[in-house]
Amino acid sequence: MLEEAISTSWIHMNLGPSATVPLLLGTFAVGFGLVSMVVKEWLFLSDTLVAMLFGIMFGPAGLDAVNPAEWIDIPSFTLELARLIIAIQVMTAGITLPKRYLISELKSLIMLLGPVMTWMWLTSAVVLMLVFRLGFVEALLIASCVAPTDPVLANSIVKGKFAESKVPLHVRNIISAESGANDGLGYPYLYLALYLLKFSKGEALTRWFVVIILWEVVLSVVLGALIGWVAMKLLQYARKKGWIDHDSFFSFAVSLTLLTLGIVSLIGSDDILACFVAGNTFTWDDWFREETTESHFQDVLDTLFNYTFFIYLGAIIPWNTLAGGTGLLTTSRLFTSSVLIILFRRLPATLAVARMTPALETFREAVFAGWFGPIGVGAIFYAMVAQKELESSVFDGLQAKECLLPIVYSLVVSSVIVHGITIPLYHIVSAVPNATVAVSRFLSRTPSQSSSNLLFPFGSRAPSSPIRHSRVIAIRNSHAKSQLGLLSSSCPIISDAGLLEEGTSSSTSQDNNNDSSVSMGVGGRRPEDLPNYGSFGQSSD
Repeated sequence: MLEEAISTSWIHMNLGPSATVPLLLGTFAVGFGLVSMVVKEWLFLSDTLVAMLFGIMFGPAGLDAVNPAEWIDIPSFTLELARLIIAIQVMTAGITLPKRYLISELKSLIMLLGPVMTWMWLTSAVVLMLVFRLGFVEALLIASCVAPTDPVLANSIVKGKFAESKVPLHVRNIISAESGANDGLGYPYLYLALYLLKFSKGEALTRWFVVIILWEVVLSVVLGALIGWVAMKLLQYARKKGWIDHDSFFSFAVSLTLLTLGIVSLIGSDDILACFVAGNTFTWDDWFREETTESHFQDVLDTLFNYTFFIYLGAIIPWNTLAGGTGLLTTSRLFTSSVLIILFRRLPATLAVARMTPALETFREAVFAGWFGPIGVGAIFYAMVAQKELESSVFDGLQAKECLLPIVYSLVVSSVIVHGITIPLYHIVSAVPNATVAVSRFLSRTPSQSSSNLLFPFGSRAPSSPIRHSRVIAIRNSHAKSQLGLLSSSCPIISDAGLLEEGTSSSTSQDNNNDSSVSMGVGGRRPEDLPNYGSFGQSSD
């Protein structure tokens, strides 16, 4: 009836995607923008999590205000949208890294991109094989999609108030570098499994080495480095001559991303890896990064793209398959695989190689880097690439064709939720011991009933003579010291300096008396240092 009334009226309302999509995106961008400080800096919630929940709420599973499947080809559109967003993110990661970072942290990157990423691939494959009763090679195929860490979600972790105050800069840099590099290194894992399913073992390994390793990986690194270096020299020359205006200068990185994507895709090489290498080479001497420190154009563009993709992701998730799956795709199996993969996919390997990874200086930094290896846009991208390859009749009959997308979607949703609420949970947990310390300190300053009876018997006045007054002060100091000693022995936050933020220290003179040591706290730490409790690794100051 509503459609008939609209069609016969003089004013024609547009209920198609050209109106509903901008309406939803604009509603979220404006509404979330008004409270973004509250959500991100006070509640410490990830903006990608909020965007995905918004997409779910207004998608087919919720209010059904928009259904992308009715007006686009989901696999093709998702593949290209994910490719563009990942390319921009890895280019940004490369540009924001310090001077000659790939050389200075080569050993750390080798550890994270070699043993750790291989462990992530194999562990995920073993979990999928056991839970879904898949063949090992088919499990390797699906696991290759979720092996890379996602640069979009990693970017939300290494930025913001929490990261800047709690996570050292060198840890943030290594997470950005790894997430940017390993998204391009997902192709070798994916196509090794595809070739093993399609060809004989000997032919598969030969094709994999020539086509994937040499043509896609090695050539993309060379092309990316060449494009980035030439772009850097041209931009410096144009800036020196005064040929480039302000707006074009600050948007040059986005233009370079599109150019790199076009050149490398044209010859069939790894365009994502080339974008990361081009970004790092482009700012090899730190010139462009220092020139654009005050510009936030790239951050604004990244934010809008991220909002768009995760709202879109929430609207296309096949909830019917995930919630009421049949056969192998039961809800319990999807949930079990998500829990096991999130727990064991990355953390054990990162801890194992922590001593051989210079960028991770402490155990706590290794735990942080091992836990925050999110699964996101990169997994969707590789799943769409794999789905396109599996359309060939050669792969008919494989269970992986039916399981691929539901498993990847469930892992992405689980990762976005788990990693999106980790920081708020961390603050809730860390608030409990901090509150205990505050209460204990308050009690230590308040005379107990026994001490009150000792110093001020019921019905008597406080001592007024100087001798008795000095004796009372001495007893009070002794009582405070005993309470503080008891607190330090029973509360690990105060007694164990390692649980405080490492790298914070305070120098004290040798002639400090006992009263000053009590006021400074255990280990000479001032009270203002205590809010840093729970920070990961060394202070970035």
